Amino acid sequence: MAVGTSLYSDFLESKSFTLKHRGISVADSEINPILYPFQRDIVRWSLRKGRSALFEDCGLGKTFQQLEWARLLGKRTLIIAPLSVAKQTVKEGRKIDIDVHYTRSGDDITDGINITNYEMVERFDPSKFEAVVLDESSILKGLTGKTRQRLTTMFAKTPYRLCCTATPAPNDITEIANHAEFLGVMTRANMLASFFVHDDTGWRLKKHAIEPFYRWLASWAMAIRFPSDLGYSDEGFILPKLRIIPEIVEIDYRPPGKLFWDGQLKGIQDRAKVRKATRKARVDRTVDLVDSSIDQWILWCGLNAEADTLHRLLPDDSVNVKGSQSPEQKQEAIDAFLGGEIRVLITKCKVAGFGMNFQNCHKMAFVGLNDSYEMYYQAIRRCYRFGQTHPVDAHIVLSDVEYGIYENVLRKEEEAKEMSQYLIENVKEFERAGIHEMTIGREYKAKKAMLVPSWLGGVQAACKGC
Repeated sequence: MAVGTSLYSDFLESKSFTLKHRGISVADSEINPILYPFQRDIVRWSLRKGRSALFEDCGLGKTFQQLEWARLLGKRTLIIAPLSVAKQTVKEGRKIDIDVHYTRSGDDITDGINITNYEMVERFDPSKFEAVVLDESSILKGLTGKTRQRLTTMFAKTPYRLCCTATPAPNDITEIANHAEFLGVMTRANMLASFFVHDDTGWRLKKHAIEPFYRWLASWAMAIRFPSDLGYSDEGFILPKLRIIPEIVEIDYRPPGKLFWDGQLKGIQDRAKVRKATRKARVDRTVDLVDSSIDQWILWCGLNAEADTLHRLLPDDSVNVKGSQSPEQKQEAIDAFLGGEIRVLITKCKVAGFGMNFQNCHKMAFVGLNDSYEMYYQAIRRCYRFGQTHPVDAHIVLSDVEYGIYENVLRKEEEAKEMSQYLIENVKEFERAGIHEMTIGREYKAKKAMLVPSWLGGVQAACKGC
């Protein structure tokens, strides 16, 4: 009987969706002791998997983890990161004695760890690498379908793959599918067919597929917001207070060609017109904020005109980092800000809002907002992250006409928190089991009464849970 049970369990396991190990095993003693216990265990788990995603909140040390992962693999590795992050990763590597070679050409690579930015990736031959890392991999969502598919196809035969980004919402089917496809876990079509059903509200998890979906997700992705999600201490990761401070500027706004504003912002065009019309009022309020303290500031702009005007009004204290600059110019300006030589960094979220470490600063202002919660969240987390020792003040400078945009972002923030919590609660049992190499059995729950043959008495057996 025991043999039969074992064989049947093996049969069930063969039919499961969970990702099997395809990597290597390393001892805890082989990992740099500067990493926290939870980081070391995640690195070991990821190495065992061979292909995996680290969905970790900002500031939990994904850079150290990806570099240790690459070092311990011992394979020629290509890390692909946003432009502003690549040089920072080179510096982070030095802290744990790992050499990271920054390159913009496939003709300039080493046998160890290489890093480039997403814009340069087509210059590289994927067959020359045995391992690839996508840093800030949520950027996949912002790429065109053609570009994203090209990236997935390029590294489809790369044996070892790692994706690193913040925790996605469980209803963000696109982001989860993008990662599953890049890692070669499952195609979007198969994922939808296996776990989801489409109704009037869009795609949703099938009721009977909820547990299998999260078990499957936890077999290739590690999603955490705090070390305690995996049973570790949060010591050192409890951050100071975050203060969100709306700075609402009242203006007399009349849309072009109209006698008065009707109180509604209708779509992208209306938002663009209002942002342009209210620029001066928002910039003036921002300058007043910066002049009211001697602290360092980051000013997040959405328009070139906003950034240029701020730089002109703050000539001695500020640097304007923009997309048109060379990588060297950007890095020089950012280094000056990090070193305290410059008091005010003026930039856009899409230029320096992903992956950068600005714990040297604890004051920022959004010189206007768009409706992207992700950009808002990522920008705040440049300062509000592990290593920050001061309360962080984030001023939201808007005209009264634009207040609805702020409310929309706050609504998305609450939804994201709820969804993130839901995801963590559903995967943490499976993640803890994966970290410690344990197996969680499948619980059989009888849903229907069993009819007993008449020759056994013809009794309808009541099953537990019916």
